[in-house]
Amino acid sequence: MKIDITKIANVILYMLEKDVKHLNDRKVAILLFLMDFENQKKTGEKIFNEEYIKDKRNPEPVVIGEIFEIIANSEDLDEEDERLYIIQELLDYLDIEVLTKDKFIELKFIKMEEEFDKSLFSRKELNSIEAIIEKYGEDTARKVANATFKIQKVRDTALNEIII
Repeated sequence: MKIDITKIANVILYMLEKDVKHLNDRKVAILLFLMDFENQKKTGEKIFNEEYIKDKRNPEPVVIGEIFEIIANSEDLDEEDERLYIIQELLDYLDIEVLTKDKFIELKFIKMEEEFDKSLFSRKELNSIEAIIEKYGEDTARKVANATFKIQKVRDTALNEIII
């Protein structure tokens, strides 16, 4: 599975443009799940080509979750590591600030010159993205995470198993 990092970077740009509140790596990860889930429900296809695993607190994107973890911990990657290319492409679109809090590390996304490119998305994908941003844009990551557990498919999936 090859995630579409260009679409992910662009949807983060869109969230920044729309002034989504409490935007950090955790909220982005959960919103990506909700957008993919919504789009898959409507069209049978995911937007970002990501897999999501059920975690104790929220659905966790496999690849992008790992990418966020690498950035948060400033891990050094081998030049041949495919994840390095994913990180570099993400950083082509936006800057990421690593904030160290008392009990955790948070990633904050910062818009640079790049603008959101809606031509990357189909009309149905944009509808799914807009619906999720409209519904959860003001909420905290915790509130959005809690909302995912109201989804039957999430509740029915065993811990550490693939939801979608």
